[in-house]
Amino acid sequence: MGAVKIQLKSDLVAAMKAHDEVAKSTIRMALAAIQSAEVAGDEARELSDAEETDVLAKQVSSRRDSAAAYREGGREELAADEEAEIAVLEKYLPAQLSAEEVRAIVDEEVAAAAGDQKPSMKLMGPVMKAVQARTKGRFDGKQASNLVRAALS
Repeated sequence: MGAVKIQLKSDLVAAMKAHDEVAKSTIRMALAAIQSAEVAGDEARELSDAEETDVLAKQVSSRRDSAAAYREGGREELAADEEAEIAVLEKYLPAQLSAEEVRAIVDEEVAAAAGDQKPSMKLMGPVMKAVQARTKGRFDGKQASNLVRAALS
Protein backbone atom coordinates (compact mmCIF):
# COMPACT_ATOMS: atom_id res chain seq x y z
CA MET A 1 0.00 0.00 0.00
CA GLY A 2 1.32 3.43 -0.97
CA ALA A 3 2.17 6.12 1.54
CA VAL A 4 -0.61 8.37 0.27
CA LYS A 5 -3.25 5.67 0.75
CA ILE A 6 -1.96 4.91 4.26
CA GLN A 7 -2.12 8.62 5.15
CA LEU A 8 -5.63 8.90 3.71
CA LYS A 9 -6.84 5.97 5.81
CA SER A 10 -5.27 7.44 8.94
CA ASP A 11 -6.80 10.85 8.25
CA LEU A 12 -10.19 9.24 7.58
CA VAL A 13 -10.21 7.82 11.10
CA ALA A 14 -9.25 11.23 12.50
CA ALA A 15 -11.99 12.96 10.47
CA MET A 16 -14.56 10.45 11.68
CA LYS A 17 -13.56 11.03 15.31
CA ALA A 18 -13.66 14.81 14.79
CA HIS A 19 -17.05 14.59 13.03
CA ASP A 20 -15.57 16.53 10.08
CA GLU A 21 -18.12 15.67 7.38
CA VAL A 22 -16.31 17.45 4.52
CA ALA A 23 -12.98 15.75 5.20
CA LYS A 24 -14.65 12.40 5.81
CA SER A 25 -16.62 12.36 2.56
CA THR A 26 -13.75 13.78 0.51
CA ILE A 27 -11.23 11.25 1.83
CA ARG A 28 -13.69 8.43 1.22
CA MET A 29 -14.13 9.57 -2.38
CA ALA A 30 -10.34 9.80 -2.80
CA LEU A 31 -9.86 6.29 -1.42
CA ALA A 32 -12.60 5.01 -3.74
CA ALA A 33 -10.89 6.66 -6.73
CA ILE A 34 -7.56 5.05 -5.79
CA GLN A 35 -9.22 1.67 -5.33
CA SER A 36 -10.98 2.03 -8.67
CA ALA A 37 -7.65 2.81 -10.36
CA GLU A 38 -6.10 -0.24 -8.68
CA VAL A 39 -8.64 -2.63 -10.16
CA ALA A 40 -8.80 -0.96 -13.59
CA GLY A 41 -7.13 -2.76 -16.44
CA ASP A 42 -6.34 -6.42 -16.93
CA GLU A 43 -5.29 -7.26 -13.39
CA ALA A 44 -5.64 -5.69 -9.98
CA ARG A 45 -2.49 -4.20 -8.51
CA GLU A 46 -1.42 -1.69 -5.92
CA LEU A 47 -0.53 1.75 -7.19
CA SER A 48 2.81 3.42 -6.57
CA ASP A 49 2.95 6.67 -4.60
CA ALA A 50 3.28 8.62 -7.87
CA GLU A 51 0.23 6.90 -9.36
CA GLU A 52 -1.79 7.58 -6.21
CA THR A 53 -0.77 11.22 -6.41
CA ASP A 54 -1.85 11.32 -10.06
CA VAL A 55 -5.28 9.97 -9.10
CA LEU A 56 -5.66 12.68 -6.46
CA ALA A 57 -4.48 15.37 -8.91
CA LYS A 58 -7.21 14.24 -11.34
CA GLN A 59 -9.74 14.47 -8.52
CA VAL A 60 -8.63 18.05 -7.77
CA SER A 61 -8.79 18.96 -11.46
CA SER A 62 -12.29 17.51 -11.72
CA ARG A 63 -13.44 19.50 -8.73
CA ARG A 64 -11.94 22.72 -10.12
CA ASP A 65 -13.88 22.17 -13.35
CA SER A 66 -17.05 21.52 -11.36
CA ALA A 67 -16.56 24.64 -9.24
CA ALA A 68 -16.12 26.75 -12.38
CA ALA A 69 -19.27 25.25 -13.92
CA TYR A 70 -21.25 25.88 -10.74
CA ARG A 71 -20.07 29.50 -10.68
CA GLU A 72 -21.13 29.98 -14.29
CA GLY A 73 -24.53 28.58 -13.38
CA GLY A 74 -24.88 30.90 -10.39
CA ARG A 75 -24.62 28.08 -7.83
CA GLU A 76 -22.12 29.70 -5.45
CA GLU A 77 -22.89 27.30 -2.56
CA LEU A 78 -22.04 24.23 -4.68
CA ALA A 79 -18.86 25.90 -5.93
CA ALA A 80 -17.86 26.54 -2.31
CA ASP A 81 -18.46 22.86 -1.49
CA GLU A 82 -16.17 21.80 -4.35
CA GLU A 83 -13.48 24.23 -3.18
CA ALA A 84 -13.69 22.83 0.36
CA GLU A 85 -13.05 19.37 -1.08
CA ILE A 86 -10.12 20.74 -3.11
CA ALA A 87 -8.60 22.12 0.09
CA VAL A 88 -8.80 18.67 1.72
CA LEU A 89 -7.25 16.89 -1.28
CA GLU A 90 -4.43 19.39 -1.79
CA LYS A 91 -2.95 18.31 1.55
CA TYR A 92 -1.93 15.04 -0.13
CA LEU A 93 -0.39 16.58 -3.24
CA PRO A 94 3.15 17.94 -3.67
CA ALA A 95 3.61 21.69 -3.24
CA GLN A 96 2.05 23.49 -6.19
CA LEU A 97 4.06 25.72 -8.50
CA SER A 98 3.07 29.35 -9.01
CA ALA A 99 2.13 30.68 -12.43
CA GLU A 100 5.37 32.70 -12.50
CA GLU A 101 7.47 29.57 -11.87
CA VAL A 102 5.67 27.71 -14.65
CA ARG A 103 5.99 30.70 -16.97
CA ALA A 104 9.78 30.56 -16.44
CA ILE A 105 9.77 26.81 -17.21
CA VAL A 106 7.69 27.47 -20.35
CA ASP A 107 10.13 30.17 -21.49
CA GLU A 108 13.08 27.80 -20.98
CA GLU A 109 11.40 24.99 -22.91
CA VAL A 110 10.31 27.29 -25.75
CA ALA A 111 13.88 28.57 -26.08
CA ALA A 112 15.24 25.01 -26.06
CA ALA A 113 12.71 23.74 -28.62
CA ALA A 114 12.94 26.75 -30.94
CA GLY A 115 16.71 26.99 -31.01
CA ASP A 116 17.54 29.56 -33.70
CA GLN A 117 14.03 29.50 -35.18
CA LYS A 118 11.20 31.85 -34.37
CA PRO A 119 8.78 30.18 -31.90
CA SER A 120 5.57 29.02 -33.59
CA MET A 121 2.56 26.88 -32.77
CA LYS A 122 4.31 23.97 -34.52
CA LEU A 123 6.32 23.60 -31.31
CA MET A 124 3.21 23.20 -29.11
CA GLY A 125 3.51 19.41 -28.80
CA PRO A 126 7.21 19.14 -27.90
CA VAL A 127 7.06 22.14 -25.55
CA MET A 128 3.93 20.85 -23.76
CA LYS A 129 5.51 17.42 -23.34
CA ALA A 130 8.61 18.95 -21.74
CA VAL A 131 6.61 21.33 -19.54
CA GLN A 132 4.30 18.55 -18.35
CA ALA A 133 7.30 16.39 -17.46
CA ARG A 134 8.74 19.18 -15.31
CA THR A 135 5.46 20.21 -13.64
CA LYS A 136 3.71 16.84 -13.29
CA GLY A 137 1.28 16.91 -10.38
CA ARG A 138 2.37 20.38 -9.32
CA PHE A 139 0.47 22.58 -11.78
CA ASP A 140 -2.81 22.35 -13.71
CA GLY A 141 -2.29 21.07 -17.26
CA LYS A 142 -4.94 23.36 -18.77
CA GLN A 143 -3.28 26.43 -17.32
CA ALA A 144 0.13 25.19 -18.48
CA SER A 145 -1.31 24.74 -21.98
CA ASN A 146 -2.59 28.32 -21.96
CA LEU A 147 0.85 29.60 -20.89
CA VAL A 148 2.55 27.62 -23.68
CA ARG A 149 0.06 28.95 -26.26
CA ALA A 150 0.70 32.49 -25.09
CA ALA A 151 4.48 32.01 -25.29
CA LEU A 152 4.29 30.54 -28.80
CA SER A 153 1.90 33.15 -30.21
